[in-house]
Amino acid sequence: MPRPEVLDRIKEAEADADEIIEEARREKEERISEAREEAAEIRETAEAEADELQEERLATAREEIEEEKEAILEEGESERQALIEEAEENIEEAVEYAVDQFEEAVHAQA
Repeated sequence: MPRPEVLDRIKEAEADADEIIEEARREKEERISEAREEAAEIRETAEAEADELQEERLATAREEIEEEKEAILEEGESERQALIEEAEENIEEAVEYAVDQFEEAVHAQA
């Protein structure tokens, strides 16, 4: 094989090698870019899911608090009603007691 032909083949091989290297570099950059995009999408999805879960938990907590509040208010109303009924039952006795005390005081002065 003549020398100029060998040099041409070497130059071709080097050009092919450069092309292969450049293609590999482009593929690497493309894959890195795709991986970054995918990572960003995954992060956005995870953040959205976390926000949604937080909202659900917050709504559940609010419902539980509201239910507990209603239960406390109902219990308080029941206790209040029981005290009113008890007080109404004692009114007559209290009036009689007050009248008796008044009469005793009047008789003691007389």
